[in-house]
Amino acid sequence: MTMNARITGVHDTAVGELPGSSCMSLHVEAAQGALADAGLAPADIDGVLCAYSLAEPHPMLASAFCEYFGIHPGFCAATIAGGASACIMLMQAAALVSSGQCRHVLLVTGDNRLTGMSRDGAVAALSEFGHAQFERPYGISIPASYALVARRYMHEHGTTLEQLAAISVEHRRHASRHPNAHKRELLTIEEVMASREICSPLRLLDCCLISDGAAAMVVSSREGARDTSRHSVAILGAGQGHTHEHIVAAPSLTDFGCKQSSRRAFEQAGVKPADIDVAEIYDSFTITLLVELESIGFFGRGEAGPAALGGALGLGGALPCNTHGGLLSYGHSGAAGGMFHAVEAVRQLRGEAGPRQVRDPELAFVHGDGGVLSAHCSLVLGRG
Repeated sequence: MTMNARITGVHDTAVGELPGSSCMSLHVEAAQGALADAGLAPADIDGVLCAYSLAEPHPMLASAFCEYFGIHPGFCAATIAGGASACIMLMQAAALVSSGQCRHVLLVTGDNRLTGMSRDGAVAALSEFGHAQFERPYGISIPASYALVARRYMHEHGTTLEQLAAISVEHRRHASRHPNAHKRELLTIEEVMASREICSPLRLLDCCLISDGAAAMVVSSREGARDTSRHSVAILGAGQGHTHEHIVAAPSLTDFGCKQSSRRAFEQAGVKPADIDVAEIYDSFTITLLVELESIGFFGRGEAGPAALGGALGLGGALPCNTHGGLLSYGHSGAAGGMFHAVEAVRQLRGEAGPRQVRDPELAFVHGDGGVLSAHCSLVLGRG
């Protein structure tokens, strides 16, 4: 089925340490910005999708946002799928407008995880991670789970710490070109490798940031896009892949659902990995991106690490990737972390990325994953 869906408005707030911000204030700021970018009014919105918050948990966050924002859409729902939430929201919005149920769907994500939560509060909010019987009693953590993946990948494919560090270095180089990035100071491979060990083999600079911030989008039907003021971006293909929830149940530590989700998205769009001009792929850890680059098919097994070390992910490389700096350097604010990737893809396709602009991109690939490489959603976006 060809999608009858266009991204007609995007906005992201400042990212980093934002004293005085709240989950809802960030949601409103992002929503207002996306509507202004699309040239629409709140009354034009007939569908709303939100995600979740750790700083201000609410079982019905989308309903709470609509109440706070003063709108009454015909469709309203919240999506909780970790880092895959933003991409899944885009996929759902595309289905809503393609089916005729909605004309304009507003997608909003955001949280004030850095200033709105204490260190103890952040740990407590994530304390439910891991299987209650088979993982938590043994002290599982999110970094430890990704460290298992890293160790296995290093064992099977010869991935090195230097190659992982090169991913972090390139992301910081991208972020240095973005005025809103949380971290902009350039890094060296030596600095990444010398940073504090979090869970062997992962170092501090192999891990994503914790940030305040929000991002929003408007997805419109093809007909609805005529109401808007900006050049729209087409959603050409979308797909999901789910293999497990808990790492103890993962069928593999080197092969994940991104293979299925990306294949479905590429098939729907009628393209292949080699056709993609710019990629914005979830990077909660350096190993996350490396695994996904290979499972998706951008590089062969064992090739992504050497490619990153050789500059393949840079602006002039074979696959410019996470051109805003990703979760590793631009910022990570819960579900908004994944939405930042999608916003950057739209800006690249519009030619609005300034000093980080990829030359004349026609196709962008966006991918989000939640949990420990558990829930996956892939999107292919096209210019015009």
